[in-house]
Amino acid sequence: MPRNRNQKVVPASAQILDQMKYEIAQEFGVQLGPDTTARANGSVGGEITKRLVTMAQQQLSSGALH
Repeated sequence: MPRNRNQKVVPASAQILDQMKYEIAQEFGVQLGPDTTARANGSVGGEITKRLVTMAQQQLSSGALH
């Protein structure tokens, strides 16, 4: 079984990202797990990325980081 060697910049974010992953999988009707195709799992990961980028853009445009 491969190990996930990605380290989170903010360790507390791991739980939030997991929650987001399962919510998106449910929205897409994807059952996450080893029997799921890479395409289905990848669609969930891609959607997470899109949403995180959108959230960051909204924060930057509202000046939340300044």
